[in-house]
Amino acid sequence: MSKSLLVISRQAPWSGPSAREALDIVLAGGAFDLPIGLLFLDDGVFQLAPHQDAKAVQQKDLSANLQALGLFGIDEVFACRHSLAARGLTMPVSAEPLDSAAIAALIDRYDQVITL
Repeated sequence: MSKSLLVISRQAPWSGPSAREALDIVLAGGAFDLPIGLLFLDDGVFQLAPHQDAKAVQQKDLSANLQALGLFGIDEVFACRHSLAARGLTMPVSAEPLDSAAIAALIDRYDQVITL
């Protein structure tokens, strides 16, 4: 049986390659039918903000990768409720908002956790 994997993305989409690498790991795992989840935490929640202009900061647009999650069987997508609120973001439709206790329980559910 495959081990489950949770990827925690903590970086804003424009702060370097970590956000893109987290999405690449999740999409690759989904392509191989691994039980995989994705949690946006801290500045990682900025990846869920609508209407981003990646060209303005000379970065690759990650919105297509986010939209492809469902196509790769990635249905477990979460966001930290506190991180969203602290950054003035509304609750995203594309991710289930979780409080701290739920995040701790989520992490315990997975066999392996990668944080980027």
